[in-house]
Amino acid sequence: MPRLGVRAVGVAVGAAVLAVHLLAAVLVYRLLRVVWLDRGDLVTVAALLFGFTLLSAVLGHQYGTGRLLDGLTAVELPRNAGPGVRDRFDDVAAAMGVDPPTVLVAALPVPNALAVGGGGGRRRGGSGVVVLDYRLFRLLTAAELEAVFAHELAHLRARDALVQTVAFGLTRTLTAVGFVVCLPAVLLLSGLARGSAWAGGEPGEWALTPFGRLRVWLDRTVLTLLFGLTLLVFAHSRRREYAADDRAVDAVGDPLALARALVKLDRAANPRLSPLSPLYTHAGGEREGWRRLVATHPPVEARVGRLVERAEREGVTPATTPYRIPIE
Repeated sequence: MPRLGVRAVGVAVGAAVLAVHLLAAVLVYRLLRVVWLDRGDLVTVAALLFGFTLLSAVLGHQYGTGRLLDGLTAVELPRNAGPGVRDRFDDVAAAMGVDPPTVLVAALPVPNALAVGGGGGRRRGGSGVVVLDYRLFRLLTAAELEAVFAHELAHLRARDALVQTVAFGLTRTLTAVGFVVCLPAVLLLSGLARGSAWAGGEPGEWALTPFGRLRVWLDRTVLTLLFGLTLLVFAHSRRREYAADDRAVDAVGDPLALARALVKLDRAANPRLSPLSPLYTHAGGEREGWRRLVATHPPVEARVGRLVERAEREGVTPATTPYRIPIE
């Protein structure tokens, strides 16, 4: 085909691409305009949007809690297990002002503990469930096990898992709203960029055109919003871990017991440990700083350092009950 013919085809395709994108942009804009004009009171709209997000998060949390419990091979810790272990747990719950949760013993991927529910789950107790790996009863002393239990109970009391679910839900909702608002501009810029690229004979280089660069900038802006909101949620999660440590120490009165438990769990942890675990630990590496920024849990060394400093301030000495609780 002659060069002029190729150029003419490119211009024609570019015009068609621009027309399709322009039509889509106009349709989306008009739809958004109708929605905006019929929106009613902004406060009401925001309240409805928040309510829908909250309801979705709560239902998702309860469903996920049920799925998690259904997937566990676990047994409930019997009342006569060990030398008064259930009584110790009940005392911790009383000190924290909450009903004793259901305590399950399971074979987790690593020696660890996790809190499930707390907001009225659909299975095994509305006061929540604390799952303990069976190896904790050999790995930890009685005081350390109490401290770990208190940490998980603090998460249940504060409904931290539900709060995190709601926070991530709001992040997704805000990002989706931002994307929908920008969609007409995205379609228009895409049409202009791709149409001009076809007309110029380089359809694969549309992102390098002025309109393409603006479209890429708009995409990155939306992604930056999503990433920034996600970082805020991660930061809030790390603060909740510190708060759970503090509440646990308030209940058991021994910062060093929790510090020792964290160190033991850190050393026993598998690098593939799921971030859903409430005592998730971090491995070292060149990208440690970046991983800490996007982590849901603070570094173990930071948590241990806070606990040791508190013990020094309060003049706390190590517990005098180092024995371990045997569980058959």
